[in-house]
Amino acid sequence: MPQINRVAALDDNYVWIITQGKTTVVIDPGEAQPVIDWLSTNKRNISAILITHGHHDHVGGIAGLLKTHPDLKLYANRRLVLAIPHIPIDVNTRFAIDGLSFVSLDLSGHTPDQMGYYLETENALFCGDALFAGGCGRLFNGGTAAQMSATLTRISALPDQTYLYCAHEYTLANLRFAQIAEPNNVKTAQRLIDTITLRQQGAATVPSLLGIERETNPFLRTEIATLHHAIDQQANVVTQNMVERFAYLRAWKDQLDATGILDEAI
Repeated sequence: MPQINRVAALDDNYVWIITQGKTTVVIDPGEAQPVIDWLSTNKRNISAILITHGHHDHVGGIAGLLKTHPDLKLYANRRLVLAIPHIPIDVNTRFAIDGLSFVSLDLSGHTPDQMGYYLETENALFCGDALFAGGCGRLFNGGTAAQMSATLTRISALPDQTYLYCAHEYTLANLRFAQIAEPNNVKTAQRLIDTITLRQQGAATVPSLLGIERETNPFLRTEIATLHHAIDQQANVVTQNMVERFAYLRAWKDQLDATGILDEAI
């Protein structure tokens, strides 16, 4: 059975490493040395790298890993422009790497060409910066609210027991915003308490379960009447559809992110 391993990199990134037998697949290596150290400790060689999108904190370690593992294969969205040669993958495609079966998903919005990888046997979605524990990615490089809204709907259609392997430790700030957006959501309040405890212990808060995200992540809950009202009230508008509600909710969080209040020390 596959084993999924978490390696911390940079300030708050996670690199995910899947192992099965002699196969080792690395996802979004933003930094090479932590991955090289893990491979050395565990006596593994890289079979392949999967890239969700082209931001430096997701691809910055590729060159270093190619120096130590020149035969590895690199997979990425066909639409993603990379300076390094790679195997192009179309969205909604099933492909295998040495017995590990993945389905590629269109997770555009954070960037126009972001792709996710669903490991079917483990109900595991490696979602890059599309969906975070308690939140979602910002819109960059021409990514649109319509794309991200569609991506969140696409993810939400997966089973409740889907494990979400996102690429950053942003849960605490995300849940602080979630509580502001939905102050009467008792499940969000409890999750925030649990997250504070985990972070005080130095523990990671991801992966998370999609079922829990549906209960506590406001970006998957814009159809809830109380949150819909809160978004309209905050923006002083009357939104007509999910794309508009997402856009105003994302803008609300962006405004608070800029103040720094969501990142206060625990």
